[in-house]
Amino acid sequence: MFEKKTLQLLQLFYRETERVRLLDVDQLPLLGIELQQVMNQWLETKRNFQRDEICEQYWIKTCSAGYITELRLHADGSLDEYTLFNRMHTQGHWQLVDGVIEIEIIKEDNRYRCAVYANRYVNIHSAIEYKNDELHSYLKLAQTRPI
Repeated sequence: MFEKKTLQLLQLFYRETERVRLLDVDQLPLLGIELQQVMNQWLETKRNFQRDEICEQYWIKTCSAGYITELRLHADGSLDEYTLFNRMHTQGHWQLVDGVIEIEIIKEDNRYRCAVYANRYVNIHSAIEYKNDELHSYLKLAQTRPI
């Protein structure tokens, strides 16, 4: 588990600090001493999610290609996703693993998976998405405020 989380964090680090295209885990370069210091500073901007902040609120999910959806994560581990404007409905499931929200959504013949990492300072969080086990997209997920 530790190695999986480390590799996911490295993917996000390179995407968010170097502004490089997405790198698959087997393409990640080694960190030099200078970059290790930068990564440590970047890691300070991240935190673990807590279960009580996740469920029964609305989230907005967007990808670098501009696809926008609304998510609702339910306490039983299920989720509902709707395209924001035409309300196409899909379903999936989620779980909290080591402070990270792991999401899986099935749309027709496609399986989408991502691991969402919490931002410490704002409620706009980051993920890297895989489609059918292939690197697909960089995501941002924003928690909406309850009324």
